Amino acid sequence: MKRNSELSLEQRVDDLVSQMTLEEKVSQMISKAPAIPRLDVPEYDWWNECLHGVAAAGLATVFPQVIGMAASFNRDLVYRVATAISDEARAKHHQAVKKGNRGRYFGLTYFTPNINIFRDPRWGRGHETYGEDPYLTSRLGVEFVKGLQGDDPKYLKLVSTPKHFAVHSGPESERHTFDAVVSQRDLRETYLPAFKACVREAGAASIMGAYNKVNGEICCGSETLLQKILLQEWGFQGYVVSDCSALNDFHQNHKITKDGVESAALALKNGCVLDVNMGEFIFSNLLTAIADGLITEDEIDIAVKQLFTARFKLGMFDPPEQVPYAKISPEIVNCKEHRQLAREMARESIVLLKNENNLLPLDSEKIKSIAVIGPNAMSMDPLLGNYNGYPSEISTVLQGVLGSVSPGTQVSYAMGCHLCSDAPVQKDIVGCNTESAEVIIAVLGLSPLLEGEDPDPQAAAGDGGGDRAEISLPPRQQELLKHLHSTGKPVVLVLMGGSPIEINWADENIPSILMSWYPGEQGGNAIADVIFGKYNPAGRLPVTFYKSVGQLPDFRDYNMKGRTYRFMNDEPLYRFGHGLSYTTFEYSNLKLSKDRIKSGESIEVTADVTNTGKLAGDEITQLYITDIESSVPVPNLHLEGFKRVHLLPGEKKAVAFTVRPAQMTAFDEDGRAFIESGNFRISVGGHQPFPSDKPSTSQVLTGEFEVH
Repeated sequence: MKRNSELSLEQRVDDLVSQMTLEEKVSQMISKAPAIPRLDVPEYDWWNECLHGVAAAGLATVFPQVIGMAASFNRDLVYRVATAISDEARAKHHQAVKKGNRGRYFGLTYFTPNINIFRDPRWGRGHETYGEDPYLTSRLGVEFVKGLQGDDPKYLKLVSTPKHFAVHSGPESERHTFDAVVSQRDLRETYLPAFKACVREAGAASIMGAYNKVNGEICCGSETLLQKILLQEWGFQGYVVSDCSALNDFHQNHKITKDGVESAALALKNGCVLDVNMGEFIFSNLLTAIADGLITEDEIDIAVKQLFTARFKLGMFDPPEQVPYAKISPEIVNCKEHRQLAREMARESIVLLKNENNLLPLDSEKIKSIAVIGPNAMSMDPLLGNYNGYPSEISTVLQGVLGSVSPGTQVSYAMGCHLCSDAPVQKDIVGCNTESAEVIIAVLGLSPLLEGEDPDPQAAAGDGGGDRAEISLPPRQQELLKHLHSTGKPVVLVLMGGSPIEINWADENIPSILMSWYPGEQGGNAIADVIFGKYNPAGRLPVTFYKSVGQLPDFRDYNMKGRTYRFMNDEPLYRFGHGLSYTTFEYSNLKLSKDRIKSGESIEVTADVTNTGKLAGDEITQLYITDIESSVPVPNLHLEGFKRVHLLPGEKKAVAFTVRPAQMTAFDEDGRAFIESGNFRISVGGHQPFPSDKPSTSQVLTGEFEVH
């Protein structure tokens, strides 16, 4: 019956599961599910990653790391990238199956995206996320899930698994023991919105639970998170998967159960149906739990049906000719079009932090000599990020520069210093005459060697489990930068990294600064495109750049007070949403559809934006809301709209937003959302409405309305 695609999905799943023995059912609840030959069920490994390209499975297009994609503030482009990734994933899967390869990283179920809130720049995995803002994370997370899962009315292209549910953002070294204590207000206002959006708007087919506890409940066995919120409130219809070996933490680290039997039972009872484990932890423990009366076979049936519902929706038991995604050609993997898309995304992710006296862009035809110096100039690590595949072509920053200048230009290179060791700075750089260079391009910053995930062996060079103790440049890099500045030559600082970097000295002394994140396989070309004016930068910071760790609360404190642009009162180095352009923009004609609305009504907002400069470019219009008269604690302001608009010199376009009631809500101490009477301020412009902000190429318009 399972092969009869004319029957309903429910009938096919019920029939298949009804024929399984108890042992066979339980065997399907682990990440490496064995075959059941007598039922013609092939083996299947559920484990896959594709944060910014298909990971760990050989050839794939490597797009910019997620934090870079967030800096694009471009929903459509994020969707297109996710669609390209899912195309490659499908092609690789079907080719692997033809070869008889059903191993890890070649399935169709992906543990992506990471939509945790990047609440603290010290967290080593923040570069896997869409930044610090719940609205931006929600909007881009939804697009990524949609791009992965496709739009076919019958079949899923892939299964997308937003993670890590919930309230998870370090410290990495304590993630197996940590209890994230949060108020109900912070939970609903900051930590849950992106998950809710991915479930209710994008229809995410799976969710991954986090390692930690939240308010005393273990995430992968939390009645509050998994039953009350995910299932009952949001109507989630997919399956829940544990993080790798998370069920072991129940008894070994969190010690909320006495042994593996109780741990497996607790997870299952609260809806976690797939154990991602290196061994077969759940198999024997679930069988014992049934024998001991802790769970029933009916509960096992529900779990297994959820898993096979996903496999049927992926078309795994239908003829390939019936599954539209099975027709995707293997030639699409790392094809020319996808490499161009990677370059486009890398370009759009680059943030111009500073450009004193319009040093940039450089004229590639006129410039005679350039020195490219720094530990990241020729390194592939800061291009690829983590959870990455491997492209057939890759462009370092040095290669990008070489490919952008005329053959008559002298380009010299030196590493200058080590990424993070205390080896001396090379002040007499052999073969790199910095004294004769017209301009120096210093390529500095971080690397996945310095920030990452706790179990990742590459993170061993970092400051404790992949997190950073400090947020400044490594000391030798700072010394190198000061030495380059002392030559008197103009310096362009290209920062690479996945998190905010304290660069107070550079901001005061270096004329031009770019933040390029971990920009993927085409990163070097994209950076060179910006430096030499082939592309006008328009990226915006998806995170706050702080002046020092002294501006940060305790890393272990999950209270949002004082954190991110929404709640901090200090002046940071660069604000969330900051980014410059090679052209200038002006805003005018701000209009609100009403100046007084009833609670529960929406309001329309329009404004005109004009390119007043001499170059074509993109402007990222941002809309912020401030609740002026709230009776409960609320953010200082919060992003509730953004649009990326391309404008030719002199061109004017209208931008329009609809502000819906849910975007005006406050939360009481019990986490209940409400809209109260009073005045609200709308701010529209190219950055936050702070007069003390860094110089920008556009101003901000404000208007007010009243809710009654």
